Amino acid sequence: MNADPDVMEFFVSPLTREESDASVDRIEAGFAEHGFGLWAVEEIEAGEFIGFTGLTYETFEALFTPAVEVGFRLARHAWGKGYAAEAAAGALRYGFDVAGLAEIVSWTAVQNVRSQAVMRKLGMTHDPADDFDHPRVPDGHPLKRHVLYRLTAEQWRLAAGDTWPAT
Repeated sequence: MNADPDVMEFFVSPLTREESDASVDRIEAGFAEHGFGLWAVEEIEAGEFIGFTGLTYETFEALFTPAVEVGFRLARHAWGKGYAAEAAAGALRYGFDVAGLAEIVSWTAVQNVRSQAVMRKLGMTHDPADDFDHPRVPDGHPLKRHVLYRLTAEQWRLAAGDTWPAT
């Protein structure tokens, strides 16, 4: 999945096997250090791995960091079925109800309108004043500019009710 150019369209480049394995090592370290991380997502009927979602603690230099991000990445064949929002909503629920977080953020390249739609479906809000140049993207790269979405525990609890994720 991390080597698929379609899945990695809004990243600097697809990952090699070694880079993907190193990412898994970082995910496991995050669980050990913070008690949360990225969980595998399976399609229930087929029992097939289709991606991941969860929470990561981010410390790169930006006005909003350190912060906890809700992230999601799905294999191409799983797009457009609501899995990303469903899985990410579970991660938000864990972050607010179990981990006791006050705020969770998410970001993506400006061009990634599909992920932004998922963030809005989750009830996250965007203020253009929060947009930023991602420090891990090379200067001059077309994906340098990112949008930031936020959700506070209070907003989540007000919106959640019995109909989470927001429709």
